[in-house]
Amino acid sequence: MNKRFAVVLAAGQGTRMKSKLYKVLHPVMGRPMVQHVMDQLQTLKLDEIVTIVGHGAEKVKQELGDVTRFVLQSEQLGTGHAVQQAEDLLKNKAGVTLVVCGDTPLLTGETLEALFNYHEREQAKVTVLTTSVSEPTGYGRIIRDEHGAVEKIVEQKDANEQERKVKEINAGTYCFDNRFLFDALSHVSNDNAQGEYYLPDVIEIAQKQGETVAAFNTPDADEILGVNDRVALSEAERLMKIRTNVMHMRNGVSIIDPLTTYIAPTVTIEADVVIQPGTTIRGASHIKADAIIGPNSEIKDAEIGEGTIVKQSVVHDSKVGNQVNIGPFTHIRPATTIEDHAKIGNFVEVKKSHIDAGSKVSHLSYIGDAEIGKNVNVGCGSITVNYDGKDKFKTIIEDDVFIGCNTNLIAPLTIGRGALVAAGSTITKDVPEIALSVARAKQVNKEGYAKRFNKLLNE
Repeated sequence: MNKRFAVVLAAGQGTRMKSKLYKVLHPVMGRPMVQHVMDQLQTLKLDEIVTIVGHGAEKVKQELGDVTRFVLQSEQLGTGHAVQQAEDLLKNKAGVTLVVCGDTPLLTGETLEALFNYHEREQAKVTVLTTSVSEPTGYGRIIRDEHGAVEKIVEQKDANEQERKVKEINAGTYCFDNRFLFDALSHVSNDNAQGEYYLPDVIEIAQKQGETVAAFNTPDADEILGVNDRVALSEAERLMKIRTNVMHMRNGVSIIDPLTTYIAPTVTIEADVVIQPGTTIRGASHIKADAIIGPNSEIKDAEIGEGTIVKQSVVHDSKVGNQVNIGPFTHIRPATTIEDHAKIGNFVEVKKSHIDAGSKVSHLSYIGDAEIGKNVNVGCGSITVNYDGKDKFKTIIEDDVFIGCNTNLIAPLTIGRGALVAAGSTITKDVPEIALSVARAKQVNKEGYAKRFNKLLNE
């Protein structure tokens, strides 16, 4: 089997994006465009990946890491010149080189694998990825002879009336015989209006030498979308959202309203999960079977257990167990773990805490830097007071504790197993096991005082 290489073109600034951010780093579904391309390349059995960087080189390198080698194109002198920068790494190697643009986030590994295979089967020197569209204006046309072989590629501006009617277009992704590629690039001229070296000129060189030039047509025209401005960026986002949602639905996930549901490609979801409208799930989140998420919930980098309900709530960087009920209007902040059968209810915020099985924090409470045991009830309006303005302190509530409403627990503090804390208390000292703790001012009633007070007001 031939060795396989890939060259990713990621050097352009992307002036039409009108942005400080370099074009290939603009996100689609939460990940930079070039990262989507690299993710798909990594599904292939490639011997080497070389990424051509220029504008924003250090940021692109930081994003992609060590999955690719990098070559700097210090001057952007066209796509042919960009590929030529990889010459020192690839020139003398036998095999096939895929050239793909870093601004094509919708290309799939399946299509690229099929392109490789077709190129090798046709024993071509060059194979162009193509697709057919109803409105080809602006694209180069693929002109085939009577036998179906590629005769030429004609740019829109150079096409005659008959050629402009052709619906098959150049997708800008190619496979080349590697040695032929770098030899041909040495003969590419910049004698054009832009003064640049164009990669498609290699095709003309191959044809003049009588070499086979093939074209592989993919039926999915959406895949070849190149992102050059914010309009195309929005379209790529829309198409990838649809693709991702369809994949999950085909795998047994019920998405009630796909148009208002946003699921990042990095998310994994098990069968029989229900996703309600207005929900966003991002990052490395994993949703287990039979969970119900939404409506209007946001999950990021979180694990949600089997049969758990997250309604109108936010869960970030946390782990939620099985059969947990969260929401509505709950905020689960990072580094939180909620065990099975717990309940976190209306207007509750939890941060950097562990809440054990069967415990309940049902209403209007803040739980921060806390360890809560099993079967604990935290009453409405209760707060773990964890911050003194300089340092954070931990609250420990052991199993089977009952915390009355409107309680302040001043950390550091331990509430012993089975203790009761009276409503309205401010607890500053540890509470022993099975104790009742009351810490509130003595009530004083002044008979008739309200009548006197009202008289003073009316004078």
